Amino acid sequence: MTTSTLNAESTKRVPDDVAANPTSPSKDSAPRLPATDNEIHSGVGVLDKTVKILDALESGPATLGQLVSATGLARPTAHRLAIALERHRFVLRDQHGRFVLGSRFAELAAAAGEDRLLAAAGPILQTLLDRTGESAQIYRRQGEQRVCIASVERASGLRDSIPVGAMLSMEAGSAAQILLAWEDSERLHQGLRHAKFTAAKLAAVRKRGWAESINERDEGVCSISAPIRNASGQVIAAISISGPSGRMGSNPGRRYAPLVMGAGKYLTDALIKASVSRG
Repeated sequence: MTTSTLNAESTKRVPDDVAANPTSPSKDSAPRLPATDNEIHSGVGVLDKTVKILDALESGPATLGQLVSATGLARPTAHRLAIALERHRFVLRDQHGRFVLGSRFAELAAAAGEDRLLAAAGPILQTLLDRTGESAQIYRRQGEQRVCIASVERASGLRDSIPVGAMLSMEAGSAAQILLAWEDSERLHQGLRHAKFTAAKLAAVRKRGWAESINERDEGVCSISAPIRNASGQVIAAISISGPSGRMGSNPGRRYAPLVMGAGKYLTDALIKASVSRG
C-alpha cells in the first residue's frame, strides 16, 4: 500500500466537522456555550464562573449535569465552585440532592434592607413598650446566631435588658423560633439539633404566626415574638417583647401576641411600601 493511499484512507476516517474545525471538542468533552453579548467579563475569571453558577440556579434547582449544560463550564470546575458556594451557604442541596440557592442571600438581603427597617422601627418599638409595659427588640439572624438590631427598654423596674449589637443563641427564645420556623427543611433540621424547642412547636408557630418563650432562654424571663417580612414574603427579622415571667404571667401569648403581631405587620407593610416606591 502506497503512502498516498494511507493518507487518503486516514482522511476518510476524520468526520467532516472535525476536519473543518480541528479545535472543536470531542463528544466526551463538557459542552461549551459560546459567549453571549450580555455576559459580563470582570477580568476575574473565577468570579465570572461563580456568577454563572448562581445565574443558572436563579431559574431553579439543578443537578451538576444541568449546571454544566447551563454554564458551559467543565464538569470538575462546576462541581468545585458549587461545593465552595455550598460551604459558604450561597448554595444548598434540596431533598433530591440538587443544587439550589442558599439562605445566605436572604441574610444579605436583610442586611441591605436594614436601614429601611430601622427607620420605621423606632416609633413602633416605643409604641409596643408603651402598650405592653415591657422592653421591645428586633432581631436578625446572622449565621448561627441572632443579633439585636434595635431595642427600647423600660425606664425603671425589673426588665430584660438586651442592648443593640448583642448576639444571642438560635437555640432558645421566641425570636429564635421565629427566625428558624420558616427556614428550608435542611436548615430547619440543623437548627433543631441542639434547640430547646421542637419541630412540633415550630409547626405551631407557623400556623398561628407568633412564638412564645417561658424560661427558655433565661430562667424567669418570658418573651413573645412575631415575624417581619420583606416584599417577597421572606422572614427577615423578628420583633419581640420580653420581661420577667412574674409580671408577664404564665400565658403571656394570649395577652401580648396580638400587639406584637400587629407591630410585625406594620413593619412588614412599611418595608413593602418602601420597596414599591424604590421600584
